[in-house]
Amino acid sequence: MSDPSQLLSYDRDHLWHPYSSVTEPAPTRLVESASGIRLTLRDTDGTRREVIDGMSSWWCAIHGYAVPELDAAAQQQLGRMSHVMFGGLTHEPAITLARKLIERAPAFDGQARLKHVFLADSGSVSVEVALKMAWQAHLTGGRTRRKMFTIRGGYHGDTLAPMSVCDPVGGMHRLFTGVLPEQVFAPLPPAGLDGDDATYDEWESATRRLYEEHAPDIAAVVLEPVLQGAGGMRIYPPRAVRFLAALARDHGALVIFDEIATGFGRLGTMWAADQVEVVPDILCVGKALTGGYLTLAAVLCTADVARAVSGGEAGALMHGPTFMGNPLACAIASASMDLVTPTRIGRARQIEAELRGALEPARALASVRDVRAIGAVGVIQLHSPVDTEAVTRVALEQGVWLRPFRDLVYAMPPLVSDADAIETIGGAMVSAVEQVHG
Repeated sequence: MSDPSQLLSYDRDHLWHPYSSVTEPAPTRLVESASGIRLTLRDTDGTRREVIDGMSSWWCAIHGYAVPELDAAAQQQLGRMSHVMFGGLTHEPAITLARKLIERAPAFDGQARLKHVFLADSGSVSVEVALKMAWQAHLTGGRTRRKMFTIRGGYHGDTLAPMSVCDPVGGMHRLFTGVLPEQVFAPLPPAGLDGDDATYDEWESATRRLYEEHAPDIAAVVLEPVLQGAGGMRIYPPRAVRFLAALARDHGALVIFDEIATGFGRLGTMWAADQVEVVPDILCVGKALTGGYLTLAAVLCTADVARAVSGGEAGALMHGPTFMGNPLACAIASASMDLVTPTRIGRARQIEAELRGALEPARALASVRDVRAIGAVGVIQLHSPVDTEAVTRVALEQGVWLRPFRDLVYAMPPLVSDADAIETIGGAMVSAVEQVHG
C-alpha cells in the first residue's frame, strides 16, 4: 500500500488522530520524510512538496529533523541495546542523562537543589508522577493533603490526574467534570510579562484569600511558569509565579513547575524558571528532551522530596513504567542536551524579535484580538474560533505547516530556523488569518 490515496483512505477509515472524530475525521496530510526544518508532503496524485514545519512537531523537534548528532546517538545505541527493564538494572545512557539534567537544572543560590531524577514515558505521565510525589511526600508522618492549587488557563496533559489541574471550564477536559479530582483554581493573572499594577494587586489579594481558605489541604502549587501552553498560549508575569511559589512555601506546600513546553531554550532561557528565579521542588520536563526523536520525559525533585516520599508507608514512589529509562531514548536525549548550547538558546531570543516583526501587520486585521511573542513562540489570537482547516490550507499554500486551535494561530518553529524561515512563517500566519478571517 504505497499509493498516497490508498494510504490516506486507510488512515481516514481506521486511524484515530489526536482530538479528532472517527465518524467525521478532519483532513490529514501524508508526510513522506523530514529534514532540517522542512517536511516533505506527498499529495494524493503523488506530487511532493516541501513545507517549513512551524510547529516543531508539537514543539519537540527543536533541532529540526535528521540531525546528524542525534542520528549517530541512535545508531550507536542500537548497536548496544534498544531497551532493558529499569527495575533492578541500570545503564550508562540513563546515568549520563540524569547527570546532565541535574547539572543544568535551575539553580540560583549556587547550589543544585534538584538532585533526583525519575524517567517517565511522556509529559503527561511526568505530571502524573509529580502529583504522586507531592501526595506521597505529605503522607509521611501521617499528614494528608488532598488538593492541588493552580491558576486558570493551564494545561498539563491528558492522563487522569494531570487533567484535574487543567482549566476546568475553558480547557479541553471540561467534559470530565465530576469524574476528575476537584482542585483549587485561582483566577488568571494579568496578561503580559509586566501586567497592569492595579489589576495585578487585585489578583494577588484575591488569590491569597483563596489559598488561605484551602491552605491546610494544599499539597502543591502546580504551574507552567511564564507561558501557559495548550491552554491558550498565554504569557503572564514572572512576579505572579514568584508570589505563588512563596505562598506555597509559607504554608508548607510544594512547588511543581511543568516545563514540558517551555524547557530547553524555547523561551530564550534554558528554563522558564530562569526568568522567575525560582527553583521548584519538583520539575517536569519532556517534549524537546529527545529533540523529537522518541517519547521521554523526566521528573526532577529535591532531596527533601525524595526523602519524604521514600520515608513514607510505601517506602517507595509508587510508579514504574515498563519503558522507564529506555536506553535508546536516553542516549538520544543526552545528545540533544549537548546541542542546547548558549548559542542555540540565544537564537530563540532572536527568533522572538523576528516573529514580532513578521506578525506585526496582523494587528491591523479586524479579526485579530492580540499579537504576542516570547522566545520562539509567536501567536495571533482571534476574536472568534479559528477555522482550523481553512487556515491550515492557506498556510500550506505558502509553504508552512501550522496547526491552529481554539482562537489561536501560532507557531513554535525549530530553534535552528533562520531569519528567512521565520519571515516565511510569520507571513503565512498573517496571510492565512487575513484571507480566512479578514
